[in-house]
Amino acid sequence: MYVTPEQIAAANKAGVEAMIGFCSTQFSAIERLSALQFNAAKAAFEDSVSHVKSLAGAKDVQEFISLSTAAAQPSLEKAVAFSRSVYEVAAQSQGEVSKFFEAQTAEANKTLASTLDKVTKNAPAGSDVAVAAMKSALAAANSAYDSMSKVAKQASELAEANFAAVTASSRESSKRKSAAV
Repeated sequence: MYVTPEQIAAANKAGVEAMIGFCSTQFSAIERLSALQFNAAKAAFEDSVSHVKSLAGAKDVQEFISLSTAAAQPSLEKAVAFSRSVYEVAAQSQGEVSKFFEAQTAEANKTLASTLDKVTKNAPAGSDVAVAAMKSALAAANSAYDSMSKVAKQASELAEANFAAVTASSRESSKRKSAAV
């Protein structure tokens, strides 16, 4: 079994294309996060300017305190919304990375199995035990990888559920506080 220059070139090309795809998805996530941060900073600046102007127009201390208290609620809601948006971008990016590595792992397993089959055909007599052991090790590694992937997905789903619960709890808490004021 010989590897031809064409096979090496094809493998290199596939590797480069995979890395370009991976980098493109990561740059896309960075772009989304940057836009999110820019928009949040711009909105915070505009809100701050508006709030300072309203505070400057306060007639007495009671109105000043009332305006300050009223500004806290929208700020908290915007912070929660920003956190949720950052989490969504991170979760989406993590999903894309997982898909990328799953595809790469599947391709590597396919290539390894194909290579193992070729080696088996050209293997000397009596090497059946070694080939069977290699196939068994490959099957065990694939099984372990599948198990770890399932655990990682469950952990991700649990984290998302916890984040949603915390977000809902903070919204309810802020609503109760604003109703009390």
